[in-house]
Amino acid sequence: MRFYISLVLSAALLIACESNQKTSNQKISNEKTSNENTSNIHEIIVQEVIQVKEYTYLRVLENEKEKWVAAPSFKAEVGKTYYFKNGMEMPNFKSNELNRVFETIYFVEAISTDSNGNNIQSTITTNTLDLSEKVSKPKLERKDVKIEPINGTITIAQLYGDMKSFEGKTIRVRGKVTKFNPAIMNKNWIHIQDGTESNGKFDLTLVTSEEATVGDIIVVEGEVSLNKDFGYGYFYELIVENAKLIK
Repeated sequence: MRFYISLVLSAALLIACESNQKTSNQKISNEKTSNENTSNIHEIIVQEVIQVKEYTYLRVLENEKEKWVAAPSFKAEVGKTYYFKNGMEMPNFKSNELNRVFETIYFVEAISTDSNGNNIQSTITTNTLDLSEKVSKPKLERKDVKIEPINGTITIAQLYGDMKSFEGKTIRVRGKVTKFNPAIMNKNWIHIQDGTESNGKFDLTLVTSEEATVGDIIVVEGEVSLNKDFGYGYFYELIVENAKLIK
């Protein structure tokens, strides 16, 4: 009898321990999720407000560092603390309404007064302006170039001409750098042309962590993605991601 009583008590203790462990693990998981949800919330203190027709430009301090933020129009107050999530960094952005070039500015979809990030996307905003109307990928200009492919590379015309067969594959392309836009959405953007085209498509966009100089002739390797939407007007029928410059 003592053996059975001991066995029952041991089983009960084991179940209690497992229950406590699950509760502890769930608590850790919840805390981790909470931390992840709040880690991308920025706290800013407004130093200057500039209102235009559809935007509110804010010169702010974040961790004692000055930066510019733009959001759909709302009534902002100097000295007040606000919060936002994420944000897209745009270097050398020109505001036509202000006739001013911002060295760096962050475009955000909404501003909040809630430090916990609750309803941060709609707490203050007074309209639902699509930021892609103002922030969009650069216009393309065809350059007078003629770059011959080398062994192992394909042309831009070949890529666009049969793009579905290249989807998800790693390819190499040789071309001339026509644009270089650094640090947009934490990526560098390279545009190359080689003088070929397919159905009017002559420019290839590459997303990379590396740098390039306009005018350089480069060979790049990367993975082909189709119908890629980064938001804010950055939609690409075809783009090469994780691109690496081949020395």
